[in-house]
Amino acid sequence: MTAILDPEGVRALDARLERAGLLDLAMEDAGRAVADEAGRRAPAGPVLLLAGGGANGGDAFVAARHLLTLGRDVRVLARPSTHPLTRLNRRRWHAVGGHTRPLTPAALARQAGGAALVVDGLLGTGFRPPLRPALAGVVAALNAARSRGAPVLAIDLPSGLDAAQATVPEANGAESSVQADVTVTFAGLKAALLFGDAAARSGEVVLAPLRVPPTWVADVQVAEQPGDLDLAPLLPQRTAAAHKGVAGRVWVVGGHPGTTGAPALAGLGALRAGAGLVTLHSAAEVPLVTPELMAQRHPDLAAFLRDTPAARRPDAVALGMGLGPDAAALALEVLGWAVPTVLDADALQPELAGRGHAACLWTPHPGEAARLLGTSAAGITRDPLAAARALQDRLGGVVVLKGGPSVVARAGELSVSRGGHPGMASAGMGDTLSGVLAALLGQGLGAWDAARLGVRLHARAGERAAVRFGYGLGATDVTHELGGAWADLRGT
Repeated sequence: MTAILDPEGVRALDARLERAGLLDLAMEDAGRAVADEAGRRAPAGPVLLLAGGGANGGDAFVAARHLLTLGRDVRVLARPSTHPLTRLNRRRWHAVGGHTRPLTPAALARQAGGAALVVDGLLGTGFRPPLRPALAGVVAALNAARSRGAPVLAIDLPSGLDAAQATVPEANGAESSVQADVTVTFAGLKAALLFGDAAARSGEVVLAPLRVPPTWVADVQVAEQPGDLDLAPLLPQRTAAAHKGVAGRVWVVGGHPGTTGAPALAGLGALRAGAGLVTLHSAAEVPLVTPELMAQRHPDLAAFLRDTPAARRPDAVALGMGLGPDAAALALEVLGWAVPTVLDADALQPELAGRGHAACLWTPHPGEAARLLGTSAAGITRDPLAAARALQDRLGGVVVLKGGPSVVARAGELSVSRGGHPGMASAGMGDTLSGVLAALLGQGLGAWDAARLGVRLHARAGERAAVRFGYGLGATDVTHELGGAWADLRGT
């Protein structure tokens, strides 16, 4: 698992390291990691490091010292050092023969011209926007140098970003943050490196673990990001004696005149994710996109659900895809069954808040999440971790806040998915995911495990589809790659 930290968690970790007398060693680890990555990115040529006054600047001085002792041409431009360890490592840099010049936009423009790499060590996770005018000028000069061909490596996160936010701060027309080609971050990931426009400013992200007890990081993390090795043991396994009746009976309840494709896509997703029997129940005529699906049209869908005896109910239900204005009432009926249930699309209504159960999965995209929380979609995407937490508090069960990446929330715990592809931003992807999630629930996984595994399977299938089809992807392109994604996670 990879930890995700917010600024408060970083401060708490630093305070614990300082109490243990280890903060200086942690800065040494961080600076060495930056030097190593700088050497990989620019194996020859001058390296220009920009050192701010805080701890981020201390990391830059450590990196400069290591690069210098390796025989590299190293130049440092720095602001006055305010952090005690930054002052210490500035002295160490000078002790090995390094020189420091004042950091100004003009000096940066002159020095960056011949640099093979520029290292941004100006601001770290403790920064809160907006930039002060003096630093705004430096950031503008650094971005201008990058536009002329000088690649940028950011320490911990690009200067000017709020570590906890997915948005790039506005700055009245001035440059508001550094645009990095690569960011070397420490101990854990930060929200700004994962979500939205902020992640786009971060470039490739390299996580450098600090040599501290793992429990110290786990104690302060706000979320975690599981890797494929963490998720692989969750994959359902069938015995040689398995048959369709024990492989998961899934119902997809959806479709309304004019919106019949959504439940068909969900049904196909459920089949490809291993469900043994998938039946589409709708008030409309749903197209059978594959003959393995079964479909039943009901003149009175509410009556059908109400009259279904317990013995005939499925192992899992996916409900809401294209279901129309009666979705909330139908959802209440199915929620009363207390079987594992995925609620999506039209079933994501505020009046259902608190009506779920432990085996219930809610799957809103940002627009639906905004409706459920009575806020704006921009507010959701600004801080997806806080939004997912608020949704779970209001709805109960497990929430999948869909996005790139998705956030899975249960009471007291957050998980962030990895992978996927921008081409997956197209109609029907969420319907397919709902089917995948229902199939995993139907095969016996709990809601938390089904959600974390399902979003990763879906994302991995999107990555595979992108290799085949390029940028623009359809939901069925991704669905047909689910088997390969399954094999990838299993390592076979």
